[in-house]
Amino acid sequence: MEPAEDMEGRSFVEVMSEKYSPENFPYRRGPGMGVVVVPTACPQGSPMKDRLNLPSMMVLHSCGIRRAGEPSEIAAFCAHVMELDISHNDLQDWHEISKIVSSIPNLEFLNLSSNPLAGVTLEPRCAQAFSSVRRLVLNNTQVSWDTVLLLAREMPELKELFLCLNQYSSVSVSSAVCPSLRLLHITDNSLKDWDEVRKIGPMFPGLVTLVMANNNLASIEDSKDILPRLFPSLRSINLHNSGLTQWDDIEKLNFFPKLEEVRLQGIPLLQSHTNAERRSLMIAQLPSISQLNGSVVTESEREDAERFFIRYHFDCPEEELPYRYHSLVTKYGKLEPLAEIDLRPRFRAQVEVHCEEKVEQLNIRLDQTVAELKKQLTTVVQLSTNRMRLYYIDKCSHFGPEEMRFNTRGLHSYSIQDGDEILVVPKTK
Repeated sequence: MEPAEDMEGRSFVEVMSEKYSPENFPYRRGPGMGVVVVPTACPQGSPMKDRLNLPSMMVLHSCGIRRAGEPSEIAAFCAHVMELDISHNDLQDWHEISKIVSSIPNLEFLNLSSNPLAGVTLEPRCAQAFSSVRRLVLNNTQVSWDTVLLLAREMPELKELFLCLNQYSSVSVSSAVCPSLRLLHITDNSLKDWDEVRKIGPMFPGLVTLVMANNNLASIEDSKDILPRLFPSLRSINLHNSGLTQWDDIEKLNFFPKLEEVRLQGIPLLQSHTNAERRSLMIAQLPSISQLNGSVVTESEREDAERFFIRYHFDCPEEELPYRYHSLVTKYGKLEPLAEIDLRPRFRAQVEVHCEEKVEQLNIRLDQTVAELKKQLTTVVQLSTNRMRLYYIDKCSHFGPEEMRFNTRGLHSYSIQDGDEILVVPKTK
């Protein structure tokens, strides 16, 4: 029969004592990063060692922790601890978690990721133990929104909150406000409707950074009168891999009064454009941002992007022109398409593909590699990539075909032009 202690799981005290004992952790990590604590206040017969080499940043992830252990022993050894990572354990009782947290008075960062907390009720008296925590990570815990709101209400100094991978498709409404929160990281959930995102603003009015990538948000539905009140302090937003399909949604980002940084890749709206076109169109649509997808937007880049935006819409019907077009025409005038030779690399070329007796016209992207071209050609010539040998034929050159031997080489480096040929020769076994 298993001992009762094994059935209850390992305690925080046991794991801490084992990991940071002098036998297993004999050296301090340098000035200020480790401390030797002598447990003079511990009762006789305590299982603790005579001393432990405890850092101020304690990491006890994936250790099978299910309970706290004796709070007095945690307090005796952890008074100096400021950051605690107890992710990927088996904590499934907020009472046990609160015993750990309340015994560490200087705790500012707590990572509870991947502990099984779905459906576990948090009582208000337990939530009070988290009052000094400034950064809280609850990724992949499936904690309910009611639990999140209760914690936020009891954490007056909370600055950063991480709620990724929790399967949220909706957000609970609360009259309680957490004005201290500056960063909310809520990626990899299922928040598709703007109605749910709208609820976040009033709950966290001081929010500066909102990261909600991989949520497949379909649209931004509020007007320019409502959006500034929802997120009055927002300076950075991440909407990577959302489901935005309309330029109106991008234009609405301008209504956040303090927005400076936007991260927006992998959306359906931009899929048909080249990378350069995507960046230019986005910069032109967002006149107030200083960073796009992690890169600084310079003044010269902005001017080039805005001029490109006007020319891009040159043939667009009047009724389909975006609002931004008219403001840029007021700034630069109605620019004609550039007449001079464009020396920038071409992005596409119309080529003839020859394979034995077969000839096909094909439009190819020049920003791809030889390996990517081979993959594109598999359906054209009915050969696998490892059974084809490619040759480039420049119709304006007196030299013979050039074998495209290196799979990682970019097509643009061959200076391919419209009318050139790609010869596909099947490899013999």
